[in-house]
Amino acid sequence: MTARLLGAHMPTAGGLHKALERGQEIGCTAIQIFTHSPQQWASKPLDPAKVQLFRDTWAASNIQQVVSHDSYLINLAHPTPEGREKSRRALLGEMQRCHELGVPQVVSHMGSHLGQGEDVGLQLVADEVLTLLTEAPSSVTILMETTAGQGSSLNYKFEHLAKILDLTRAPSQLGICLDTCHIFAAGYDLRTREAYEQTMDALGRIVGFDRLGAIHCNDSKKPLGSRVDRHEHLGEGEIGPTAFECLMADERFFGVPILLETPDAETQHEVNLARLWKWASESDEAT
Repeated sequence: MTARLLGAHMPTAGGLHKALERGQEIGCTAIQIFTHSPQQWASKPLDPAKVQLFRDTWAASNIQQVVSHDSYLINLAHPTPEGREKSRRALLGEMQRCHELGVPQVVSHMGSHLGQGEDVGLQLVADEVLTLLTEAPSSVTILMETTAGQGSSLNYKFEHLAKILDLTRAPSQLGICLDTCHIFAAGYDLRTREAYEQTMDALGRIVGFDRLGAIHCNDSKKPLGSRVDRHEHLGEGEIGPTAFECLMADERFFGVPILLETPDAETQHEVNLARLWKWASESDEAT
């Protein structure tokens, strides 16, 4: 059976390598990290000694996959050329840091159209991606994250992701990250086995599972179609436990990093991760 890659977004206080140590302590086989503050544009070059410490700690751990998440400030659909260039440069910097660290994937919200309209926004994102990939290290793939559709955010529809892939001619360095809370808030139901299958079948038909590089595994505080992004502990929100039981039994996603971004990370990631491993174990026993 393909290895289960289950984990969480882990804090990096004390150094990037600490995320690996903390992840291993709570039972992760995959983790997500910020390589620098997601609320700041500026970032210092990585210290080569700290890069080596990260790589050595990773090699000595049970962590099989590491995924990065880029800055929340990035907007490749910004209305001004200056805003788009600043965002593109920030994402390029993130990809370069990932290359240094050996991290193969970076998750990005990509952008919001800010009143320009979705079609214009999607075209701008595609144009910026094509420019970005002429400079980016080939070892790193961008994963476009599904969003809840708050404000003017793009990528709350599977069709948005498919459109960007079409406009960019689907380069190998462009994939997707599915967020369960986000798609539920955007209107994709997951609460029953039938609803789960319908939503995942739509994902496969419209985008393709071959583009799926990571899954953010979160319940939702807000109801279906609310377009509000508020994460909840697994099984305790509006989505409920059935969706996550289905996810752990879904062989299409074995080998894809499934990562928690649930609240109260310091105390509750271990609890939520234990639930995932329990559902995974129950699924394995049933087959």
